[in-house]
Amino acid sequence: MPTALVFPGQGSQRPQMAAPWRDHPGFARWAEADEVLGRDTTRLGLEADADELRAPASCQVALFVHGAVVLEGWLAAGGAEPVAAAGHSLGEYDALAAAGVLSFADGLRLVDARARHTQAAADASPGTMVACLGFDVDDVRAAAGEFGAHIANDNAPGQVVVAGARRALAALRDRLSEAGGKVISIDVGAAYHSPHMESAVQPFGEALDAAGFAEAAVPVVANVDARPHTAAAEWPHLLRAQLTAPVRWRETVGTLAGLGVTEIVELGASAVLTGMVKRIDRDLDRRTVTRPEEL
Repeated sequence: MPTALVFPGQGSQRPQMAAPWRDHPGFARWAEADEVLGRDTTRLGLEADADELRAPASCQVALFVHGAVVLEGWLAAGGAEPVAAAGHSLGEYDALAAAGVLSFADGLRLVDARARHTQAAADASPGTMVACLGFDVDDVRAAAGEFGAHIANDNAPGQVVVAGARRALAALRDRLSEAGGKVISIDVGAAYHSPHMESAVQPFGEALDAAGFAEAAVPVVANVDARPHTAAAEWPHLLRAQLTAPVRWRETVGTLAGLGVTEIVELGASAVLTGMVKRIDRDLDRRTVTRPEEL
């Protein structure tokens, strides 16, 4: 059946997430990452605790490498070659690698630059994110605007993520809780996909402009516009905009279905996107791979 490979982003990380893959050939990606970046990234996958993995500079690199390991596991086990790909936030970089737009090394260097610049932005403009469950996206947007917070992810019907300063999100939590909904903190260290990341756009944009992008072997549906893209020249703009624009995941899944996809396979550290896909389109088959035994 026509399959799309999808990759989760920050919030999907787990301490020791690389440990189950130590005996898999794909685990060699960690050593390659050590060499490319000139530091011990392998430790992030094997030893880093939850607090360290929450920091943008650690989390993004670890998740990108881990996604590459799981992708190699999927393909080596005879998993279907995708007809399309997508990733949620940071996961978009693994999707680009899966589609041949970025090599592993080039993708890793970009993710490392993104991690450093978003960490600096987070330090300059602290914030975090919450998931608002059971609400219409327009209602959440109106309430968030009252407190200076921002829609960061339109994930699925009744699941909207908001980014902002902690005080703003506390006020939003009180407002929405009164309306009978549920507001859950997300395990991230910054207010991603919001104006809090604005200071990262220019320096990271320079890294994007210098990177080598290739034409996509299969369409990659972009976070910022929920449209399929194959042209190499489009990605510097799309990835620059992704820093401050909302992730349109609900629309992304609809676009994948419109491309003829009938099965969504999530490859990552934990199952995050599969549940969203179920809420968006129950006709799509769903599969998740987080450990070798799930291959």
